[in-house]
Amino acid sequence: MHTREESEPPVPGTRGRPPLVRELLLVAGLFLVYKLGRQLATGHTAEAFRNGREVWDLERALGLPGEGAVQSPLLHGDTLAQIANTYYAAVHFPATVAFLVWLYLRRPGHYVWARRVLAALTTAALVLHLTYPLAPPRMLPATGLVDTARLYGPSVYGPPGADQLSNQFAAMPSLHFGWALMVAVGLIVATRSVWRWLWLLHPLLTLLVIVGTANHFWLDAFAAAALLGLALAVLRRPRPAPAATRVRPRRPVRRHSLVGAGR
Repeated sequence: MHTREESEPPVPGTRGRPPLVRELLLVAGLFLVYKLGRQLATGHTAEAFRNGREVWDLERALGLPGEGAVQSPLLHGDTLAQIANTYYAAVHFPATVAFLVWLYLRRPGHYVWARRVLAALTTAALVLHLTYPLAPPRMLPATGLVDTARLYGPSVYGPPGADQLSNQFAAMPSLHFGWALMVAVGLIVATRSVWRWLWLLHPLLTLLVIVGTANHFWLDAFAAAALLGLALAVLRRPRPAPAATRVRPRRPVRRHSLVGAGR
């Protein structure tokens, strides 16, 4: 007799779920390290502005389109600018948390992989923030860009000199883009819907928002994508469990046929 387990393939990514309390403490600890690391990177104002001008000049030398091409449509009215500023302020962290919660509940094996990749990406980003402080384009007069959050709101930043909650000179790499790209990659890998590729709209929209609001250069996003690609290459994604071979039940041997064969 075959059982249900023998006849149905296992669901991919359903390995043992990590203890919830441990994961909450781990994620909270990573977030505190992230905030502490950003605080350690504060200061270095002159170096950050010098690096910002170098990045701007490098982009022009590489022939990249100016960030103003993305910001210009936002300046035609208050509505688009406010939507972009709200997306920048309100979507980044909640979307990543929702992604991890969904994986934890529905794809535990993928959750462990995604959490490790995000931790590796964030750690690498903090190292770069410490070693290469970078002023965002909204602070550089040479870019001709404006601070849309300051003009139209809402803004998550205070004056750079008095902001004790964040490091505004940690533009490269952009964790806004890096995390958004990982959310899309993780959901594409962990799901099987034909519509799953639409998750790429999240990092695409994030890219347009961070550039259009003048919070990041193009190269900030490229650096985040490169670090994420390295993390994905080192931390391999979980392999789907092989489908179990369906065991066909044996047909019962009819007693009367055996009797007939012996006659």
